[in-house]
Amino acid sequence: MNRAPATAKLNLALVVGPLRDDGRHEVVTVLQRIDLADRVAIEPAPALQVDGFPDDTIVRAALERLAEAANAEPRWRAQIWKHVPVAGGLGGGSSDAATALRLANETLPEPLPPERLHDLAAEFGADVPFFLTSGPQLGTGTGTELEPLELPQDYWVLLLLPQHERKPSTASVYAEFDRRNGAEGFEERRARLHEALAVVKRPTDLATLPQNDLAASPHAERLLELGAFRADVSGAGPAVYGLFLHRAQAVSAERELRPLGGTWITVPTWYG
Repeated sequence: MNRAPATAKLNLALVVGPLRDDGRHEVVTVLQRIDLADRVAIEPAPALQVDGFPDDTIVRAALERLAEAANAEPRWRAQIWKHVPVAGGLGGGSSDAATALRLANETLPEPLPPERLHDLAAEFGADVPFFLTSGPQLGTGTGTELEPLELPQDYWVLLLLPQHERKPSTASVYAEFDRRNGAEGFEERRARLHEALAVVKRPTDLATLPQNDLAASPHAERLLELGAFRADVSGAGPAVYGLFLHRAQAVSAERELRPLGGTWITVPTWYG
């Protein structure tokens, strides 16, 4: 049985632009893995089977697509151990799918090359190809065109998943973005993001990245009050993150925020 962690991610920045000709939005996003992870295992089986997470659809669909692309039968058993909050904007499902694709591909007599696996992963969402890479990445286009970034990794992350808040569908989040003409000023925001990235050397430099275009939360302001040098919503939310220079600060903030929902203290990580 092949097994590996399927890490969560943060959008350290998410700048969203207008609709493209393909019906998707232009985005520029800074993607960072964190050391909060599901675990995924793959082994040969008589037929495709996905255990451990009854609500899964993406892992099963990705494995079926891999088998089709490889002219093979989808004869794998996937086991998922969930630890990443579901539908929080942290990419847990995308990471599960990417990890399952990578592990299952390794079992094929003729594995698909990395570029083909990337294209296949992109069929299942903008975040999935990111989880086939290592290290922070700049995502452009629909978010699937990736470029490695050198970003500081020496800080602590406090996650808050506010109680009773549920993630709306991605389609509805983008529809609301369009209704409020969110794409206006995209070129300027994109330029500011690139300018900020060019001078990032220390963790606190990440504070200059533009805020999330899709979602905002009053909890981000509270995290800043509690000592975070940057706080924002990840993806379409509702998970909110705060970045701290010292673990003691994160622990103190976590105690304050614990009554508001689920909390996790973690760190950036380079690999899945």
